Amino acid sequence: MLVPGLAVVAVATVLGQVAGWLVPVASALVVGLLLGIGWRAAAGPRAALTPGFRFAATWLLRAGVMLLGFQLALSQIVHFGLPVLAAVIVAVAVTFLATRWFGRLFGLSPARSLLVATGVAVCGASAVAAANPVAGGDEEDAATAVTAVTLLGTVAIALFPLLGLALGVPDTEFGLWTGASVHEVGQVVAIGAAAGPVVLQAAVVIKLARVALLAPLVAVLGLTRKVGGRGPLVPWFVVGFVVLAVVREIVAVPVAVTSTVEFVAGVLLCAGMFGLGAAVDVRSVVRAGGPALAAGALGSVVLAVVAGAGIWIAV
Repeated sequence: MLVPGLAVVAVATVLGQVAGWLVPVASALVVGLLLGIGWRAAAGPRAALTPGFRFAATWLLRAGVMLLGFQLALSQIVHFGLPVLAAVIVAVAVTFLATRWFGRLFGLSPARSLLVATGVAVCGASAVAAANPVAGGDEEDAATAVTAVTLLGTVAIALFPLLGLALGVPDTEFGLWTGASVHEVGQVVAIGAAAGPVVLQAAVVIKLARVALLAPLVAVLGLTRKVGGRGPLVPWFVVGFVVLAVVREIVAVPVAVTSTVEFVAGVLLCAGMFGLGAAVDVRSVVRAGGPALAAGALGSVVLAVVAGAGIWIAV
């Protein structure tokens, strides 16, 4: 029966959303995950709640990822020109491959390496959630990857403004670099808002360009890593992501509609992350966190260097 578990998920989702509103840097997705892990640590596994938690971690989470496609404005993404977009694509590809290699070097499983690489290269927790079904990872793999990527992105909030100041990077280029290098959308917004409107606009647009790469990346992973012979090669939520992105581009959508869809996506992702966290043994995450954090840190350095060099050449 789904109702008991979904009732707990609903309460946790409200708490996660409130935390996200009060502290914008604290992504509601990450808060939801932490609440789920905390629930499991405090209450232990409860058979009556498991079906609802599992439904949230699968269907609700994937529906939330699908709705992210509606937030993309493809015409804005091409505003800065094809050379900048090419630099972003190269940076994402190089970082993804390098971080996977670092993960294997530090002894991570193939699935966990892939999830850390996807989170670092593309868009943090949302990317991990999207890639987990095709990576063949379990809840602990996803939670470990999300935790590592979130910690690294939090460090970037303090580090990137200092680097931009020390290197004397102009506002537009600093915004492009931030959007191409920092993991979570909320973290990019935090850096851009503090640096000024020019930085904020450039950073958010380029960050959305990285988000747009989520669908093709997961589709390729689905084609190359079909797990256990089950399910479609390209997950349904990736198809939905692309369809919604195209609809957003060709149809004049009122701001009220896009805002509502963005809110619903955030609610579904937060709920899904709680369900994911509620299946995780926190002791396993702590034990595995060091190697994942090390691989993600090196991948983050690669991303910042390659993206910075590419933008410097392109602009």
